[in-house]
Amino acid sequence: MGRSISGRLICLFAAVFLLNSACFALELDLSVDEEIRKNYNPTKLEQQNLPPLPKTTGSQSKTITTQPKPAQSQNQTTTTAPPKNVPSAPDPVVKKVNKDLPGSTVTKNDFTAIKIKKGTKFRVKSSSVVSDYLHEGSKVSFTSVAPVYQKYVTIPAGAVLKASVKDVHAPQMTGNGGLVVLVLESVSFNGKTYSAHGKVTKANHKKIFVNNIKGKRQYWKGVANQVDKGEKFYQKTRKTSTKLSNNPIGAIISPVPTIVGIAAYGVNFVLSPVISIGYKGGRISIPAGSEFEFKVQEDVFLSL
Repeated sequence: MGRSISGRLICLFAAVFLLNSACFALELDLSVDEEIRKNYNPTKLEQQNLPPLPKTTGSQSKTITTQPKPAQSQNQTTTTAPPKNVPSAPDPVVKKVNKDLPGSTVTKNDFTAIKIKKGTKFRVKSSSVVSDYLHEGSKVSFTSVAPVYQKYVTIPAGAVLKASVKDVHAPQMTGNGGLVVLVLESVSFNGKTYSAHGKVTKANHKKIFVNNIKGKRQYWKGVANQVDKGEKFYQKTRKTSTKLSNNPIGAIISPVPTIVGIAAYGVNFVLSPVISIGYKGGRISIPAGSEFEFKVQEDVFLSL
């Protein structure tokens, strides 16, 4: 009981000490209220206009108020206008071959960057008979049997080659055989036709020179035939002379047939070159389906 009384006294003493302390003393500054009363009427403060704010000097920092940008909705999209002067890419330069291609669907105005080189060979089969019965200007078709490989292009088997008969004649009395000269004019594949110029190098597996398909020359064969005729006549006279020599009476004239045979043989031998002029040469008749070979003599330009 005594301890509780003493504790209360101590608390009371501490409270009185704190209230009387200088750090807790409240001193009111009424000078500000006095200034307000001089400039403003407290009873009419709400109806009066406040005096203008004091002006700030240049040295003072300026405050810039920024308004927040309105928020865009999720459905709206921002579009930026392109610049007015946008550099455009230059147009591609297309080079054209300055070359006319007569008799073809390809002209010099077409873009032609691929070509079949001069000297290219085509293995083909004839679609019709090639003979010296044809007329000059006749057309003959061929079909390629093997692909032709070139840079950037492959000409497949089955391409159609057309040639024209430039020169033709039947066997002649001078011993010359028939003649057919074919000139390549065009090559067609993949639905397009291209002008071409070429010649025949093989016909029916035989080499052809100077683009002339010739029949066999019979002149020298005629010369040989004339000499053979004289020799056969001489052999007959020899047999006749042998028979006559077995007879005593015939033995007198037995040399005569032999002399005649020798004379006939000599005449045929000497005159055979002249007589053989009348022999005609062999004819030309190469059946359809025979194999030929064409060689391109000029570059063939393609437009694929």
